[in-house]
Amino acid sequence: MNILILASNYARISLFYWLYQLVIPDCRFRVWKGIDMDFAKLKAPTLKELFIQELESMILSGKLEIGEKLPSERVLAEKMQVSRAVVNSGIAELARKGFLKVKPRSGVYVLDYRRHGTVDTLLSIMNYNGGHLRKDEIRSILEVKMIVDRLAVELSLDRHTDEDISSLEKHLEQICNDDVEKAANAVFNYYHELAIISQNTLLPLIYRSFRIPVSHLWIRFIQKYGNKVVYNSAHKIFIALKERDKARAVAFVEEAISNSISGSREIYEE
Repeated sequence: MNILILASNYARISLFYWLYQLVIPDCRFRVWKGIDMDFAKLKAPTLKELFIQELESMILSGKLEIGEKLPSERVLAEKMQVSRAVVNSGIAELARKGFLKVKPRSGVYVLDYRRHGTVDTLLSIMNYNGGHLRKDEIRSILEVKMIVDRLAVELSLDRHTDEDISSLEKHLEQICNDDVEKAANAVFNYYHELAIISQNTLLPLIYRSFRIPVSHLWIRFIQKYGNKVVYNSAHKIFIALKERDKARAVAFVEEAISNSISGSREIYEE
């Protein structure tokens, strides 16, 4: 009797296993085939990019000190197992970013990137820190942003048209987007639009050059405090602009950024 029961159970298990092997994979195939998955295209870094990343890391970590002379291109190529063309173009890029100085008939030297760097240098620092900014870097960006925003508001107040106000309002409305990145993008566009309305040729270019780190900070701010806070701050500036009240508009700009620098809404990363 026990043998018959065992045989019967074995037959059931075998049947279920056979059905699983036959049917389930096919069902899985049909389900996944019907889903339009948005897979990002993978892109391997080039040897030049890897060379630049390695030297930036050595400079930012202090392994290569300011004023230190690099080995010749030939030696670097041999040690890092890349061509001299990769080394040459990589050094040129690092020099453009303010990390290196090429002195003819003398060699290549490590520069103080704080004195000679560009906005691209800041992005390299972010990448070195895993996409994060240190406290002094965040404070520095916010201080520059205060100067730019304050000047943009002051100039826009005397120069804006009804069309400008309408355009600004569209960006303002988009700040309430539930998607954090889209909301952060809307905030950036709002303040960039202010810079454009100022009719100062350089202000929008300066603001746009900081797009990546500034957007990074907006994302962090919205994640911590919500986009309603950002909207309310931008809305107060908008109303003051509309009423051509320069004192209030400037005060709202300073209040919002001061709170992020050393107030109730700091955004420094842990």
